[in-house]
Amino acid sequence: MPFPRNNILRRRPGRPIRYSIPAACTRHLVFACRIGGRGWRCAWKSFSTGSNPLVANKLKGLPLYHPRFWLTWVAVGVLRLLALLPYGLIQTLGPAVGRLYVLAMPGRKVIARTNIDLCFPDRSPEWRKQLLKDSFDSLGKTLLEAPLAWWAPTRRVAKLAHIHGMENLQAALARGKGVLLLTAHLNSPEFGGRLLVNEQSFVAMYRPSNNPVIDRMISRARLRWLPQIITRHNVRGVIRALKEGKAVWYAVDQNAGRRESVFAEFFGIPASTNPATARLARLSGALVVPFRAVRREDGKGHDIFLEAPWEDFPSGDLVADTRRVNDLVERWVRETPEQYMWIHRRFRTRPQRSDPRLYPVD
Repeated sequence: MPFPRNNILRRRPGRPIRYSIPAACTRHLVFACRIGGRGWRCAWKSFSTGSNPLVANKLKGLPLYHPRFWLTWVAVGVLRLLALLPYGLIQTLGPAVGRLYVLAMPGRKVIARTNIDLCFPDRSPEWRKQLLKDSFDSLGKTLLEAPLAWWAPTRRVAKLAHIHGMENLQAALARGKGVLLLTAHLNSPEFGGRLLVNEQSFVAMYRPSNNPVIDRMISRARLRWLPQIITRHNVRGVIRALKEGKAVWYAVDQNAGRRESVFAEFFGIPASTNPATARLARLSGALVVPFRAVRREDGKGHDIFLEAPWEDFPSGDLVADTRRVNDLVERWVRETPEQYMWIHRRFRTRPQRSDPRLYPVD
């Protein structure tokens, strides 16, 4: 079933979304075997370069069951199986998965180490080395928690949520102006969102994947528990949802490039930041409620924190408002640094093109 082209996806009430992954994998296996080695190479390229924007248009022009996506479908099947793992086993296996990730993606370890060195220059080398290890242990758990968020039944995930401050969100929604649920890539925002939606429905903003199979999988999985998802470029759709009094889930802590971004300090370093939080709040009149999920040390789920709505926001000063967003994320990171996604090149875009690059791999 093709998706609508208006950048808004909605779930039809009473219509569960189903598709046969085993059948798809079987068709890919048969076809790849028929055409020999070329089929396997195409499948590997589909899986390994699906996030490359240079091949994104070519991939999106292919049928979903093209042999180039065979390995991707296999990965989807593996993810569906991982959703069956008990939560306690996920916490046990997570560190091993994190170490495998480092072996498979050594460049990400370099990025994470660089970020930690930039953000904590006053800490000892031993402390930063331990944080690097702990962060990949946490990342491994996050990777295993994502399938649980997508496909696990509500009765399984509901008992893992420990929500604090729900009255803040309810009070903000009661004003009827809409709410921006401001979050960051701490731990697993995907899993945190799944835990919160069991108590309060909301709309999610998302970035479509360049790989159409992955995009189809994630979009359909999210629509199992979300009433609506909107692409991050569909500003009108977001503003419309906010003006209808809905809550919109929005992550803000990634490098925003050079176009229409604001450089605001993050850990004392000028960071390219999307100022959309202040702009959306100004255009829609919505309130901003900070939201984060923190993995519990006892391994019994996540603490969901909903902070009080921001007052005097936006202030009219776009740079100051964006700095306020970065200060919020920095406070969260300092409280649980091991649960932050350090593998992202947060400081990739520099204020001046002539400024030296901060990452050895770019």
